[in-house]
Amino acid sequence: MTSALVVTGTDTGIGKTIFSAGLTKALNAQYWKPVQAGLEEETDSQIVARLSGRPVLPEAYRLKRPASPHLAAADEGVVIDPARLQLPDGAGPLVVEGAGGALVPLHEGLLYADLMARWQAPVIVVARTGLGTINHSLMTIEALRARRVNLLGIAFVGDEMADSQAIICRIGQVRSLGRLPRLGTLTPPTLAAAFGGIDLATIREAL
Repeated sequence: MTSALVVTGTDTGIGKTIFSAGLTKALNAQYWKPVQAGLEEETDSQIVARLSGRPVLPEAYRLKRPASPHLAAADEGVVIDPARLQLPDGAGPLVVEGAGGALVPLHEGLLYADLMARWQAPVIVVARTGLGTINHSLMTIEALRARRVNLLGIAFVGDEMADSQAIICRIGQVRSLGRLPRLGTLTPPTLAAAFGGIDLATIREAL
């Protein structure tokens, strides 16, 4: 079985894919996005391949509409089968990126958090630092813990908001894995340099 780490988020569009790209590069890992919804623009797998230079495994489902996976799948008459979403075997570490937030549905009876509970791989929550993050982060932590998900810690993306970051970790009783700043110029070298603010030692210990 591959040593996998799962990256989820508190919402969509918060920098989860950029974090996943940096993590994939830092760990010399492979990357897997189980379900890609939205194919017109650069996909998450393509972004990670471009920024990390690391191998990317093919998605189990590629859906055209940029929407929640359950809706994108329904548009195409597809029912997402969890049997196709088992963690792939392979050598070396694997970074697995979910879609949107932890409670995004794959179909009405299956949320991403349910998959994470089945996988039992360590999970990193990615949270933005801006207004609203305390509520979204604490709800995500509670939802994962309610399903006995193996929660490794939380990583922040954005400008430093020391009080918000600290209170999330204290109330949520979760380890901070550091902060990735927003990058004006996003290239493989700038992302790799910015990843110096992430606690890679703790992350590597979980593999």
